[in-house]
Amino acid sequence: MGLLIKNACVVNAAGESRAPVDILVEDGKIKKIAPSISAPGVEVIDAVGFKVLPGFIDLHVHLREPGREDKETIATGSASAAKGGFTAIFAMPNTIPAIDTAQVVQFVLDQAKKVGLVNVYPVGAITKGRAGEQITEMMDLKRAGCLGVSDDGRAVMNAGLMRRALEYASMAGLLVMQHCEDEHLSAKGVMNEGEVSTRLGLRGDPIIAETVIIARDIELARYLKTRVHFMHVSSARSVELIRRAKAEGIQVTAEATPHHFTLTDDAVKSFDTSTKVNPPLRMAADVQAIKDGLKDGTIDCIATDHAPHTLEDKEADFDCAPPGLVGLETAFALGMTELVGNGILTLTGLVDKMSAAPAHLTGLVNKGEIAEGRDADIVIVDPERKWMVTKEDIASKSKNSPFIGRQLRGRVITTICGGKKVYSEK
Repeated sequence: MGLLIKNACVVNAAGESRAPVDILVEDGKIKKIAPSISAPGVEVIDAVGFKVLPGFIDLHVHLREPGREDKETIATGSASAAKGGFTAIFAMPNTIPAIDTAQVVQFVLDQAKKVGLVNVYPVGAITKGRAGEQITEMMDLKRAGCLGVSDDGRAVMNAGLMRRALEYASMAGLLVMQHCEDEHLSAKGVMNEGEVSTRLGLRGDPIIAETVIIARDIELARYLKTRVHFMHVSSARSVELIRRAKAEGIQVTAEATPHHFTLTDDAVKSFDTSTKVNPPLRMAADVQAIKDGLKDGTIDCIATDHAPHTLEDKEADFDCAPPGLVGLETAFALGMTELVGNGILTLTGLVDKMSAAPAHLTGLVNKGEIAEGRDADIVIVDPERKWMVTKEDIASKSKNSPFIGRQLRGRVITTICGGKKVYSEK
């Protein structure tokens, strides 16, 4: 059976439809868009009063399977993604075992197919076991279904090895996604190094731990004429370096997370371990710089760095608790609240950061836009709806969110992936 969305106010990155239209979906594709469509026998969704957007694409998600299914599974992570309006997610390789062979890639793809909710794209490891010593068989990873490679959770510290990784990934057509952290400088810091860390007596992780890696890899990309993508950029200096690199024509791209454009290190004063993230929450000037970078295009897209942890793990003291928070279900609302609500982005700009740009970066040519012939990955939202984040409402297996109890603006109503309704608000 097909699907017919009536009275759709379509919002793409290129603009918003001037008048409501009907969207006919057949065989997983957008078959027809017209002012009025009649299609007897298909399910009808009335989108009057809502906005209809291309499904969101998240380049940075931790699904934990295989190895830590107590934190998240491909099934629960996919359900969380669907509830957040995401129709495509990129699964990070810091699993057990790491996604460093074609066999593990195939396992993730098989599990995602069984679940059948959203598109899951495994990200292969840059180095075997993410140990930073030997480069993986990138051609095999590409053939198995990877679109990108990363040692996420760890930077590739060896510059010579990173050079070879950029060269091999370029030949394989893979996007290199760098976790920007010099481990010798971050030195197991648990929050941003600054006045707040000093007052709280917590070990600081300085901004230079991020910027040193970004500066090095910009130079590598310039020299090699290859591309590199910087993950979860968190500091004003990082934004400045990336802006200058782009002005010089160097092939660099970057993502920012909702928590890095929303929260400062003041949030850590609560000692809530959900505020412990890597890279850490920075200062107000850094938050503003991230917003400015999103506004002027220095930062290409928004990614969640969805990192679920068990209650037991997060109940440890701040020094010992693992970093990370769950972000799939609050990302759109935080974008609406912090960016659109404050005039940083328009709704079309937010669609660009969450749909069109990540599709372009990873070569997903049939996604990221609502148009005839494209994949029927669609999210229907109420951009003005106010709602409260509660632990009970979170679909993820883990509940480690610093936004619990906060009122946000913008609610996902229905998510459609491949023409199939995978989430609908009750």
